[in-house]
Amino acid sequence: MKKVLIIGATGTIGGAVRQTLLNETDDQLTLFARSTGRLQPSDRETVVTGDVTNDADLDRALANQEAVFVALSGPLGQFARKIVAAMDRNQVSRLLFITSMGIYNEIPAAVGSNGNLDHNGVLRPYREAADVVEASDLTYTVIRPGWFTNGPVNYEVTRKGEPFGGHDVSVSSIADFVKQAIADDDYYARDSVGLNTK
Repeated sequence: MKKVLIIGATGTIGGAVRQTLLNETDDQLTLFARSTGRLQPSDRETVVTGDVTNDADLDRALANQEAVFVALSGPLGQFARKIVAAMDRNQVSRLLFITSMGIYNEIPAAVGSNGNLDHNGVLRPYREAADVVEASDLTYTVIRPGWFTNGPVNYEVTRKGEPFGGHDVSVSSIADFVKQAIADDDYYARDSVGLNTK
């Protein structure tokens, strides 16, 4: 059993990770989001309403945690800096951070290279966040999924420096990868991985 903080718990990926961890592990979860009114926590969950740019909110959420999963949108570089600093303050080392495929221009033409950062400025905050996380001293895993789809768990992993393997990946596959990485701190530790459907 681990104590896991989910930052962005009300989003699509945060919600999927939450359900996977509840259904397939005995982890204790802390759900962190700006708006938590619709969350109905189980007896294994604690809800923290807060802003990821507020140090006090993050410190409150990080108390006694063993792993942190982040799935946010917006100014991700700024968010990453706040989260990394808060994890250092609270001596929590395991970080799993969702970014996007294409941030290293790793999408080959066969998959759709116009989705790379060089052609898609929308990815800039995702790359900024990855750079912040990778420069940290944390036991991080940067996760770069393809386009989200529904469907069963069925995925392959590519590492930073390898061509991305496919265009999309199921939400359940992302949640499964996160479950594995939470269970094992060495699982793709200090690595950046792409996830796509096999």
